[in-house]
Amino acid sequence: MPQIRTLDLSDDATAAAVHRIGRAAYAVEAELIGFDGIPALGESLAEMRARPLNWVGAVTEDGVPTGFLAWEEADAGVSVDRLCVDPAWFRRGVASLLLRHALTEMFPGRLVEVTTGAANAPAVTLYERLGFTRGPDFSPVPGLTMASFGRAATGTSWEGGRGSSGQG
Repeated sequence: MPQIRTLDLSDDATAAAVHRIGRAAYAVEAELIGFDGIPALGESLAEMRARPLNWVGAVTEDGVPTGFLAWEEADAGVSVDRLCVDPAWFRRGVASLLLRHALTEMFPGRLVEVTTGAANAPAVTLYERLGFTRGPDFSPVPGLTMASFGRAATGTSWEGGRGSSGQG
């Protein structure tokens, strides 16, 4: 099973791998949700690197990234911007590994919000299985319905909303 480590996108090889994985994963999501206008699909490598995000990845023993999670700090907690897995690693627990690590090691006791395409059944199932509560669906553009999820900080309740911009 891959190991979790911080990703440094100033490293050209790391950034290229993350960009490739993201585009491949979002292409699959675009098929699932019937919408090919996912912003990250058209994002250049330079645009991705310029985003003010924090990055962790699941990497093999020989350092090859299999997936990643990117987030930004939000007023109330953490907003997951993207959680992507290389399609060659689908259904092998990489997304669960990344998200569990984030929830227990990086963001324990903090509010975590994420969005995904409402028709992205694998992502919806993952978030629900890991204790996220589904909030309201919303349509940022015609033809796209997004689902919002939150996992409340200890001792608080999540009211729902769409504070994150990620695709999950």
